Amino acid sequence: MEKTENEKKPSAVSDVGAWAMNVTSSVGIIMANKQLMSTAGFGFSFATTLTGFHFALTALVGMVSNATGLSASKHVPLWELLWFSLVANISIAAMNFSLMLNSVGFYQISKLSMIPVVCVMEWVLHSKHYSREVKASVMVVVVGVGICTVTDVKVNAKGFICACTAVFSTSLQQISIGSLQKKYSIGSFELLSKTAPIQAVSLLIFGPFVDYFLSGRFITTYKMTYGAILCILLSCALAVFCNISQYLCIGRFSATSFQVLGHMKTVCVLTLGWLIFDSEMTFKNIAGMVLAVVGMVIYSWAVELEKQRKSKVTPHGKHSMTEDEIKLLKEGMEHMDLKDMELGNNKA
Repeated sequence: MEKTENEKKPSAVSDVGAWAMNVTSSVGIIMANKQLMSTAGFGFSFATTLTGFHFALTALVGMVSNATGLSASKHVPLWELLWFSLVANISIAAMNFSLMLNSVGFYQISKLSMIPVVCVMEWVLHSKHYSREVKASVMVVVVGVGICTVTDVKVNAKGFICACTAVFSTSLQQISIGSLQKKYSIGSFELLSKTAPIQAVSLLIFGPFVDYFLSGRFITTYKMTYGAILCILLSCALAVFCNISQYLCIGRFSATSFQVLGHMKTVCVLTLGWLIFDSEMTFKNIAGMVLAVVGMVIYSWAVELEKQRKSKVTPHGKHSMTEDEIKLLKEGMEHMDLKDMELGNNKA
């Protein structure tokens, strides 16, 4: 019994570490990109190409890690990697188009809608069910973040289509990270090492054209300065940690938990924006943030309660047989049938 408790402690510590890395790197990269892209900063308005740089450095880190033996490369079919990379790249491009074509208020609403969309997709694809407490806590988080982020809401046909595409593709990408890791028994960093080169190449080829459509400028017309280069390198370094921690978190938790707890980053960004960039902080913002944090606390409690209920129903912690166990059982049954046939033939 003591052994299992000791085994659980490192797991809990590593879960907190993965989450802390994701929140810190995500907030850091938003701050770095704000400085890089704002007109008051370096005016680098090429978001899709910048994401290509992010994945290029991530791919390089993965290659070095594999070459030095720090991580092992496991087989994943190429078509699965290409499909996942396509979904991930559509998500990035659609998010950028949604931000360009929609008001900030509608863009925030579309991001909030990812939580219910992920829940529905996990229910459809993986037959996952949620307790009333979890559903209620999700609603509290959505309302809280909505209060503190949503301002004017203007909708147009093109913007609505882009927002729907962004929400669907991002939700599918996040669910796929977890399912691919389980399907091929592959670690988060190993999976990222395989998908990052494909995403880097495709984004660096098509990214400049997407950015031209968004900003009306090619990246070749941008005059690089040492400050901008340092800011790009900082953004890329933070992106490596952000990408790794995202895969780690979704591998350890679920896409829904990642979305719900991910709004902690929204709260952090708003607070840092107020402290560093002198952004306006109203009573509405503060009330929304408090409600969102309360919702996240309730969500954590609801998930833990759901786990306890399941453990009471199945005391040994085994809910159902895994695919591998079913496969082994089938093989065993076939082996037994063959033995019986051989014995029958010998008797005959």
